[in-house]
Amino acid sequence: MKKYILIIAVFFSIGITGCKKTYLSLEQNPNQPSVSPPGLTLSGALVVAVANVNQSYSTDGIWMQYWSNSGNFVPDPVSEQFQITNTSYTGVWTNLYQNLTNFNNLQISAAADPTLTSFEAIAIIMKVYDFQQLVDQFGDVPYTQAFNPSKYLNPAYDSQQSIYNDLVKQLDAAIALASKGGTSPGTSDIVYGGNMANWQKFANSLKLRLAIRQSTVNKSNTAAADLASTASFGYLDDTQDAEANPGYANQLSSGVSQQSPFWAAYGFDVTGNQTFPNTYYRGNTFFIKALTNFNDPRINQIYAPAGSGVTNIQGNAFGLVGTTVLTNSFTASIGPGLLISPTQNAVLMGHAEACFLQAEGILDGYITTGTAQALYQRGITASFVDMGLTAAQATTYYSQSITNVGWTASANQEEAIIYQKWISLVGYANLEAYLEYLRTGFPVLPNPVSLDPAAVSAVLPIRQYYPLSELTSNGPSVAKEGTINIFTTKIFWEK
Repeated sequence: MKKYILIIAVFFSIGITGCKKTYLSLEQNPNQPSVSPPGLTLSGALVVAVANVNQSYSTDGIWMQYWSNSGNFVPDPVSEQFQITNTSYTGVWTNLYQNLTNFNNLQISAAADPTLTSFEAIAIIMKVYDFQQLVDQFGDVPYTQAFNPSKYLNPAYDSQQSIYNDLVKQLDAAIALASKGGTSPGTSDIVYGGNMANWQKFANSLKLRLAIRQSTVNKSNTAAADLASTASFGYLDDTQDAEANPGYANQLSSGVSQQSPFWAAYGFDVTGNQTFPNTYYRGNTFFIKALTNFNDPRINQIYAPAGSGVTNIQGNAFGLVGTTVLTNSFTASIGPGLLISPTQNAVLMGHAEACFLQAEGILDGYITTGTAQALYQRGITASFVDMGLTAAQATTYYSQSITNVGWTASANQEEAIIYQKWISLVGYANLEAYLEYLRTGFPVLPNPVSLDPAAVSAVLPIRQYYPLSELTSNGPSVAKEGTINIFTTKIFWEK
């Protein structure tokens, strides 16, 4: 794994916003296991993990029609035309493997001390969280040989399905470890403050996500078969999600922002100036139309109207070029339901997503308690409340007799779940929305998806290229994967 520490320079992921060096960030050398106190290693690695997922997937937000590129700038050939190479989005791979090294080092050191079982459990759960992001975007990746550089100079790639199957085993082990007591992580656990029962629910929710991700092509998958073994630990829901906050503040420390990662990326700096992404990402007409057709009041939380007397929410279509493109004076920016404050929590898995996972799990027969309709409606309500609206507004909304809004009005209830999940994932979980689209085909996007006449495809990419840095440092293993086509080479769970 020596190669992974040699590619630290670039912090760009899928989108313009990369994972900048932020509060409590860690960059550990995998050849030298961490000697920092376990509490510091844990808090630092968790900060990086939430920054990765909240900042790194801007282009997925464009592809899922949440945002359009600003009419104030020239078209972006990568996001709008899909002119993607193995140097386009190198940060995802780099950032995830760097932080997986931190969690792996914590797991190793904690396993050697029987009082640190809680630290070990959290490290394992977060490794699952990060490895699923890698598999879902790249397919086969280094896994069993990933963290042993002295033995494996060129770590082999494990198959996608085998990694998924082992992630289930890891979650089961973490759930068991979390019950053993030992030293509490306390405030170094910036997600749950040492509440291991909540970590068990998060682990169970990740297992459910693994099961559902494969369900379209293999309903009886390993994760699904294993769900019953840990069902008694419960799941995250509208009362408990997975959010982190180490003490975000609207200030700099040694020149490093201590703001919440989503705000720091898409909002304003400590002096109140717009960040570049805040200027660049504007409203998208497809999403605006969907929200309008659904009579969805979240539209005024997701978007902020433009100035210059424009009071309605307007945007541009994805890939639109030419004289009809609206400039920033006439297009909506990211709204107050997403940009809450510089101190807002960073989201690993939100209330709404957790409820929608269970709703689909019930439809698939994976969960035997509760009803899909109730979890669906709780997911919508959680999304409303998290965006600053009320439960009463949510009830009015989902009581409408509109397909993909009202439960009984929707003939395809899985489709309704995914449409409402799509709305709820805006901003904080762009990647998850994109992956769910690839799995289900919902929402139904325009064809061609990009209006840019220079677009090389009428449809979205279905995976990412292995980065050039990996090709140059681990070429023999990459070569065994064969030729990758980002429009036709499927991840194993894609239909």
